[in-house]
Parts: sequence; C-alpha cells; structure tokens
Amino acid sequence: MKNLSSHRSPLQNQRQLPNPRTPGSRQEEEKERKEQDDVENHLHEVEDDSEARCEWDFNLATVVSSSSSSSSIGGAASDTLGVIEFDPCDRLLATGGISRKIRIYRTASLLPHEGLSSSHEQVATAVLDHANACDFYICTPAKLSSLRWKPGSGGGVLGSADYDGVVMEYDLERRLPVFERDEHGGRRVWSMDYSPCAPVVGASGSDDGTMQVWDPRCEGGECLGVVQPSAGRSPVCCVEFNPFGGCLVAAGCADRRVYGYDVRRMGDPVLVLDGHQRSVTYIRFLDRHTMVTAGIDGCLKTWHTADHRLIRTYTGHVNARRFVGLSVWRGGGLLSCGSEDNQVVVYDKRWGSPIWVKRFEPSSAGAPAPGRAEYSGWECCEPTGAGFVSSVCWRQMGEDQCTLVAGGSDGVLQVFSGSRRRISQ
Repeated sequence: MKNLSSHRSPLQNQRQLPNPRTPGSRQEEEKERKEQDDVENHLHEVEDDSEARCEWDFNLATVVSSSSSSSSIGGAASDTLGVIEFDPCDRLLATGGISRKIRIYRTASLLPHEGLSSSHEQVATAVLDHANACDFYICTPAKLSSLRWKPGSGGGVLGSADYDGVVMEYDLERRLPVFERDEHGGRRVWSMDYSPCAPVVGASGSDDGTMQVWDPRCEGGECLGVVQPSAGRSPVCCVEFNPFGGCLVAAGCADRRVYGYDVRRMGDPVLVLDGHQRSVTYIRFLDRHTMVTAGIDGCLKTWHTADHRLIRTYTGHVNARRFVGLSVWRGGGLLSCGSEDNQVVVYDKRWGSPIWVKRFEPSSAGAPAPGRAEYSGWECCEPTGAGFVSSVCWRQMGEDQCTLVAGGSDGVLQVFSGSRRRISQ
C-alpha cells in the first residue's frame, strides 16, 4: 500500500487531464454555463415551496425473473441485484450482485413493446425469464459491488469491483478478464469509476478507508494517487468522477461526509460536504455543477459543487442500513432510488417529496430462507423474508420518454417506461 501522507500524483507531471479553466472562448463558455446553472438552481429552490406534482405517466413494461428450474443462461437469480448499468449508447444493460455473475441484456429484449404503440397507450406487461432475456453472462470469482462501462471502449469493456478487494475489466466480446488490480489489501471494494476524459484513469473506494486512483493501461493498474479521506479511516463507500469533464473525483464515506479531490493533485480535498447523518452510500452528478448524494439516513441531497452549498434534501423512502441504489436521469431532472420497504421511488429535482412510488410485488424466486440474519450492504433480508429494492438505473436518452430499471433482493428486474403527460390547453 502506498504512503497515505501528502501525495503528489504522477498525473500532475506525466498526464494532463483537460483543465476546466482554459483561456479564451472556453473560459467564457464555462462562465456562461455556470451563470445559467445558478439561475436554474435558484428557480428550482423557489419552486420547492410548491407541492410536489408528478408530470409523468409510468407503466410497468417488463418483469424479468427466474423459474426455480432454470439452470441455463444466467441460472436462477436467487440473490440480490446490487448494481445495474446501461452502456453509454443505451443498447446494453449489465447487472451484477452477490450471485457472482455479470449478466448482459440487450435493451431491445427488455423492451419488446417499445415503439409498437402510442407513447401514452398502456400495453400489457411483458413477463420474461432471465434465461431467455439475458444475452450472455460471465462468471466472476467473487460477489460484485460495482460495475462501470469503460469510456472509449464502445461498450466492449466493463469494469467491476468485488467483495475480495479486486478491480477487474472484462472484454465482453471474448467474455474474458483482461485487467486485474488487487491493491486494497483484500478489503472489499465498494465502488469503482472511470474518468470521462482521455487518458482514462480509474478510481476505487474500499473498506480499507482509502480511495485509489490508477492507470488501467498499465499491468496491475499503476497507482497514481492514494488518499485517506477520513481521519478515522472510515470505509469509502462510493467514488464518482464528474462525467461532464474536469478534474474532480468525489468519495462518499462512512463518516457521513463527501470529499472532492482534484485528480491531478491528490492531497487535501478541494471540497467537503457535510450534511448526512449516517454513511454516504452513493454519489451521482445531475449536471456539471450539481451533485446528488444518498445516505443510510433515509434521504438524498443535491449540492452545488462551486460553493459547496446544499440545494435540497429529499425524503420519502426507507433507507436505514442497506445499499438501495441511486440513479439520475439528466434529461428529465429525475432522481430514483430503492427503498427497504420494497418500493422504487422517483423524485423530481425541484421538490423534496416523491412524485411516484411503486411497490415491488412479492416473488417466490430467490426468497430468503426463514430466520436469515441481517447484514449491512446488499446481503440482507429481514428474518421474516421481506424484500427490498436494491438497485436502480435510468436510461440516459430523450426528454419526454424515459426508462427506469430496478432490481430487487429477490433477483427480479422490473423495467418501467415513462412518458411526459400532455398539458391540456
């Protein structure tokens, strides 16, 4: 393990990521974009005084589960789905969890009715089996905690992090691992991510209390920087690069705080966000200057990264001990998360209360054994056998049509289609 004291990354001298503060027209564009974001955020804060309203119609389009006798592609989905990720082109969907499998689905197979009817006409829910819906699967050596599509790979390379503390990359065409990094001392890696700009670098956060930034082009992933965000060495539960560019990488920790670092100078954090009452489990970026965080204090929060200001707090879901997922749909300004009362919850960024809530129907597939003990994270179901929604993901396309995929602790995928309601004249 690298020395955790003040550490200057080789990125500063060897690899220059795009600098958001560039002269000329780019600097002017950045200023205009920031001013526009400030105006939008102000309008959204003002609108918070009004009652939350749902401007969308959501329908359950598809349910994907496994029969108890299924033993072919994908096997029986008997374990919690901890992560769901659309590829950058929204053609493929990857899922992972504690079943030690990466399953790859084609979006078209999950939405067989898409485009066949009017956007406001409800169609029958398609019921599929994982064995038929899944395009293929890859067995992994350990339970998975995180998946990310590698930028620039054309949807051909998928990165993963697992419970054994290993980060890997898989070539989906050959269906084989092509990269492996084991530098967290065997402690569980909760999250990994890639920078959006070339040269692509990776980051991983672990139970060992560190966030590490590394070069996936080097065998074993040359370490470019290590930070220990929390003085008490609290676990790093999530890491996230700003997907809109720049040099910011954020880490959410069990000490209730979010720490942001300049990836070129991995020393002291450039921002610290303190507002959650318990561990921060997820970080997402809604736009260039707006960060969304989730914690096991039962709330989501939006923050303005420029001045570290809390914009809004969202409550209405149940989250006291588990990872229940977080996803943002940037085109529609919607946030979604799971809930420990087995519901999927959608918020509009303008209001702190949910605009739509849908309960998952009980499923016999993968039902936990009676009396099973509870654990922190995904591997947990109440001793009574109650389930929970453990992962969510929006498809990032369109402005008036949307797709939300949610996974449950019973291994069932549910796909929801949404359309913006017509405003009567």
